[in-house]
Amino acid sequence: MLQSIWDDVKREFNYGNMVTRIIIVNVAVFVIVNIVWIIARISNQWTTPEWYNSFMQFFMMSSDWLHNLTHPWVIITSMFLHEGFWHILWNMLFMYWFGRIVGDFIGNQRILPLYLLGGILGGIVYFLSVNLLPYGGAGAHYALGASAAVMAIVVAAGAIAPDYVMRLLFLGDVKLKYIVAVLVFIDLIGMAGDINTGGHFAHLGGAAFGWLFVYQLRNGSDWSAPVNKLLDTISDSFKNLFSGRRGGRPKVVYRNPNRNANRNRSQASKQRGEAASDNKNYQERLDGILDKIKKSGYDSLSKEEKEFLFNASKK
Repeated sequence: MLQSIWDDVKREFNYGNMVTRIIIVNVAVFVIVNIVWIIARISNQWTTPEWYNSFMQFFMMSSDWLHNLTHPWVIITSMFLHEGFWHILWNMLFMYWFGRIVGDFIGNQRILPLYLLGGILGGIVYFLSVNLLPYGGAGAHYALGASAAVMAIVVAAGAIAPDYVMRLLFLGDVKLKYIVAVLVFIDLIGMAGDINTGGHFAHLGGAAFGWLFVYQLRNGSDWSAPVNKLLDTISDSFKNLFSGRRGGRPKVVYRNPNRNANRNRSQASKQRGEAASDNKNYQERLDGILDKIKKSGYDSLSKEEKEFLFNASKK
């Protein structure tokens, strides 16, 4: 059974979209953390030992600047870290519901940069709010969870398609803009409370970034591009490291420019013509599907249209 589960997870991670991959990573970290917690409790007479708290804080964002300076990875690791079941459940449900919408409209390749940058800004807002506002109190405070990153996805979805219709239990069809407005308002109320105040500030930081990301994208500035370029560079470096290559791909020193010149020009001209025609038909079909989503919602699409939109989001 475990082998079957592992095979399913690997298949979904390798062939699923970025939303699925982010959810898998968060759930995997949650399982590992709770296994460590179980071992810690059982080995310490069913009380949580101090070393477990130190273990968690090693990956958590802190209000202490020295901790963050000496643990620079926490700005990333904290947004994949959960302890409570309900915490991760709601975060991953929102990630799935709203991430699918974002991926369908602006592309699968923008999901991870939006998630990471939203979580980073949320962490910065958390740090500043605890240190500059009086609610923090004495001692270091720590933050964990994907909520700020997920709120960036949620608000981005609302900014992209405010009239997109979602069907809610007991309420029926509700436009996306109202759902997002309620979620943001809950965090605004939470800022005035004394429970997870820093967390609500972080959520609003992520929400603000989600709106700003879409605003910049509409103005022709794609903030996901440099992030994807950096991630590709890191990925290629690791691949080269583990494959034993040092010099990268071999370079062509000389190529005869006259070799089959006429044939190549003829083929290239033909391919350009075919590509232009295919691109025009492809874009017309994509625009038609997006218009249908805006008018009738995602569920109105046929199976073939959903598959086409899914494949388009990966490009």
